[in-house]
Amino acid sequence: MSTQYEVVEENYKRILSNVNEARIRSGRSDEHIEIMAVTKTVAPEIINHAVSACGIRTLGENRVQEYLSKKDSYLPASVHFIGQLQTNKVKYIIDSVDMIQSLDSIKLAAEINKHAARVGKVQDVLAEVNIAGEEAKGGFSPDELTENLYRISEFPNIRVMGLMTVPPAAGSEKFLCRMQELYIDISDKKIDNINMSFLSMGMSGDYELAVKYGSNIVRIGSALFGARVYR
Repeated sequence: MSTQYEVVEENYKRILSNVNEARIRSGRSDEHIEIMAVTKTVAPEIINHAVSACGIRTLGENRVQEYLSKKDSYLPASVHFIGQLQTNKVKYIIDSVDMIQSLDSIKLAAEINKHAARVGKVQDVLAEVNIAGEEAKGGFSPDELTENLYRISEFPNIRVMGLMTVPPAAGSEKFLCRMQELYIDISDKKIDNINMSFLSMGMSGDYELAVKYGSNIVRIGSALFGARVYR
């Protein structure tokens, strides 16, 4: 019987193969697509094995408290915060995360800017887009995204590096396609202090489709580590 460590390695090889095939099919043979390991409920020793044995370079953190309890146990890797981030929690993670992918309001942008200035950094972020207009999800509406990006671009301690979305499972392809169009449109506007370097979309159930529609960061949890065990 395979150990959990061996399962992670096998899963990673399959994911990497699927990503590469999707990349080639979509005509993006020269582009790098980052496979992010989403660490929610996963023990640090398993995460570290993914880093050391599979070459995972980027970790995705969903919950502030869980991240703070595990971060000192991690091997060196780039950490992105991908979960909903409350303004009163920004101060706890600002000095240790490389990117915040879930910037979903001007209020949160102001808080990130304030604490980034306090610790002397320019914080890389992705603007989260609520591409399907779902009430239960955060993010900027597609119609208001450009206006809000202009406002965010004025914060000196924030650097927007692209867009992120979590499309609904039902009919995800049309929303992934819409995100690609939005990403290209924003890129063409060439807004000062707004860089369209990353399009983060695609999770365990739809990452191959996301690659088809231009994603260059896929956020993989259960497909890599197995079904979550909540604690």
